[in-house]
Amino acid sequence: MNRRTAVGGIATALLVAWFRADAQAVPKRAVVGFLSNLSLRDTKWSLDALRQGLEQLGYVDGRNISIDVRYADGKPERLAMLAAELVAAKPDVVVTAGPQAAHALQKATRSLPVVLAVVSDPVGDGLVASLSHPGGNITGLAFQNLELTAKRLQLLRDVLPQAHQIAVLSDVTMGHGAGEREALDAAAALGFNAKVYSLQGAAEFEAAFQDIHRDKAEGLVVLASPMLNANRKLLLQFIAHDRLPATYEVRAFVDDGGLMSYGPSFAAMYLRSATYVDKILRGAKPEDLAMEQPAKFELVVNMQAAREIGLTVPQSLLLRADDVIR
Repeated sequence: MNRRTAVGGIATALLVAWFRADAQAVPKRAVVGFLSNLSLRDTKWSLDALRQGLEQLGYVDGRNISIDVRYADGKPERLAMLAAELVAAKPDVVVTAGPQAAHALQKATRSLPVVLAVVSDPVGDGLVASLSHPGGNITGLAFQNLELTAKRLQLLRDVLPQAHQIAVLSDVTMGHGAGEREALDAAAALGFNAKVYSLQGAAEFEAAFQDIHRDKAEGLVVLASPMLNANRKLLLQFIAHDRLPATYEVRAFVDDGGLMSYGPSFAAMYLRSATYVDKILRGAKPEDLAMEQPAKFELVVNMQAAREIGLTVPQSLLLRADDVIR
């Protein structure tokens, strides 16, 4: 046997051993739970991104993995029941997003691994001990939404240089994660007189906008909320009726007719969350997996929305935009 043959034989043996170990590490057919704050329709893009990420790692839904989904349809009061259902089904790992769904799962289980595809302040919300050492059964991806709220307010100042009165729309059920105080502080620093209008369901939209109209708000910041996102088309009708320039966290608002959004690429975060699922299925513990933060953020501007409310968007802002909807 020559040296090349010997080395080749050793390499082949190591490769076979690696595949055998790898096959033992991953369940033959893993089950991934998925708890969504939103509806089936509004969840499709995030599920597609997660599936794409899993496929890139060798997992094909329906072949060697299955995804068990629960939808809250934008109703946070349903999350506790859905989380308990999902935990009782005994998946290998659960993927979710946002503090409300995460808290529901945290109350339902302290042992089942949970991957957060999107969350803004997991430490402040008591979900993990720290980003570098989560310390429990929860890990995933996080971003500093409170800092981004200040940037969204700056965008509003860019398009409304003379404005004084603005409204901040908040979902009171978000609790600590709503970011009302931070929004008011950031608004004051930019010379805005801001007022928070809190609500807990779509049934309160009309009354809230009557108050916003009465107070003569010149612009609007919509704080992050699955409930507001789930009801965004109705919300956008009220905003358009009052011809209010508004900024949002989620691009979906802009795709549906809103003016501007600024935030991380949530699709990219869901795609990236698949790597956490993969590591956990191979035996890693969530407590040992440091949470990641996105590096890329997107500014999206809808020029049709701007024209409909008679707003001139500065060219300098358009040049900074990652996408401009004409």
